[in-house]
Amino acid sequence: MRVSTNYRGGRPMIMATRGVVAAGHYLAAEAGLHILRRGGNAMDAAAAMGFALGVLEPHQNGIGGEVPVLVYDASAGRVHAVSGHGVAPAAATIERYRRLGVEDIIPGDGFLGAVVPPVVDTWVTVLRRFGTMRLADVLTPAMELAENGFPMGNGLHGSIAAQAEKFGKEWPSSAAKFLPGGEPPAVGSVWRQPELAATFRKLIEAESAHQDRDAGLQAARDRFYKGDIAEAIVEFAGSTPVKDASGKEHTALFTMDDFAGFSARVENAVSVSYKGAEVHKCSSWTQGPVLCQALRLLEGFPLAQMGHNSADYIHTVIECMKLAYADREFYYGDPEFVDVPFDRLLSEEYAEERRKLVDVKRASMELRPGGYEPVRAEKVGDLLRAFADDRGRGHAGGDTTKLEAADRDGNMVSATPSGGWLMSSPVVPGVGLPLGTRGQMFSLVAGHPNSLQPGKRPRTSLTPSLATRDGKACLAFGSPGGDCQDQWALQFFLNVVEFDMSLQEAAEAPTFFTSHFPSSFYPRTAQPGVMSVEGRIPDKVRIELQNRAHVVRVTGDWSSQNVLAVMSEGGVLRAAASPRLESGYAMGW
Repeated sequence: MRVSTNYRGGRPMIMATRGVVAAGHYLAAEAGLHILRRGGNAMDAAAAMGFALGVLEPHQNGIGGEVPVLVYDASAGRVHAVSGHGVAPAAATIERYRRLGVEDIIPGDGFLGAVVPPVVDTWVTVLRRFGTMRLADVLTPAMELAENGFPMGNGLHGSIAAQAEKFGKEWPSSAAKFLPGGEPPAVGSVWRQPELAATFRKLIEAESAHQDRDAGLQAARDRFYKGDIAEAIVEFAGSTPVKDASGKEHTALFTMDDFAGFSARVENAVSVSYKGAEVHKCSSWTQGPVLCQALRLLEGFPLAQMGHNSADYIHTVIECMKLAYADREFYYGDPEFVDVPFDRLLSEEYAEERRKLVDVKRASMELRPGGYEPVRAEKVGDLLRAFADDRGRGHAGGDTTKLEAADRDGNMVSATPSGGWLMSSPVVPGVGLPLGTRGQMFSLVAGHPNSLQPGKRPRTSLTPSLATRDGKACLAFGSPGGDCQDQWALQFFLNVVEFDMSLQEAAEAPTFFTSHFPSSFYPRTAQPGVMSVEGRIPDKVRIELQNRAHVVRVTGDWSSQNVLAVMSEGGVLRAAASPRLESGYAMGW
């Protein structure tokens, strides 16, 4: 991996010796660096950034959303996945949704897609298992940002403005938070969130009653999931009908028992080797294994010889991603409920078999899951129904953010906060947060691996990435962007490993993606053969791709979101942030 610092791009590559962080907002990155300076480790810094991002970017994530985490624990020399995904309520069954008039797809807004919010317990679990600090230490920066305010940015202002009419007419609790004085806060004005600050203060108060660190962390999470905070969430969401994309009004299905019974899980990661690096992803409760499957396929092609972002290279990567995502649609689901055949899906033999499907001269217009007959991608709904027989309006408009951290002791964290968007559901009064709608990603086809079941995690698009080399963490990376997350993360990784780019070069290089397969979001539409490329990719490459039957759409020169990353190599820590992200930044110490 390249160590050169000669590249001059939109942002500098950060180099340091004690710790590095990267986050979707520079004030969150500063919070993480502050924790490292105070003696915290990468896990403590990640928790601080995670809470801060929930304050700073409510259009990208929130405390009521989700946050899958990958942790490399240097003391044990292991990578762990922490399941920052909520679970379906006990009352959430396919039959119940049918009775509510939801036949095919769970709405992407309102309360029907709400699962138990996992963020608080996820970060508490990370702290208890891998961190060194108390919750008060890592939560105080977020609480102060909520209480004292921060300058309103363009992206957040635009999201609030787009929802202002809806808030004013339908969601008064959201209007109270996001429309002070009846208008969206002006760009550059200081915006405060007193209710959310009060919720954070309650968690700190619960912890402070215990001198023992572990007991204090447990008390804080119990107040959120068993105490007055949970009571306020359950009462409001369960008694406030909200109109959703189905055109009808619904309330949430969870109860206090659902909250009390929830806990984040520490699990094994899914991993494959590629060019001497071991790449680790969360399991099939995310889409993460698609990156592993794509790497298995791509290791059989001479990518470096093709040339970076050549027509041959882009075509090959896109066609392999189509195959990986096709398997996602028919095999992935919560492994606590379904047996996902990773021994086969990640095997060299399976990759060799699937690699033969890549036509070097022509783009596929079919969805081709292994073991099933191929169909055109837009017909996936029909195929899913056939699958079940054999076996027995758009989403809310939110996005995702990102954080990475590494310390001098060799610890490393990659996390992908998302959901709980300001546009997904009304703010819970007295608590200050909207709930997520991640349940929209469940299938309502009985027998499908991702079918809705009580206590089950929906298979989501959220997907942090972490790589090790010789048993030690070397790279943490990832991107916002829904179904594009692993497409852009894959390109970044290949930029570093195959094309010897520095982190910042890799983050700034032109990108592409396909929307060939069904979207993870309501209403799960697909665009067979469609490929979007940034405008910096040359015309001659785009023309050649069109000649291979790709439906090529040209976006802006810097229109994707791409990657935040941290690296440890040769005793030096590095960090990078794509300039595409309005406020994303990397810092080091």
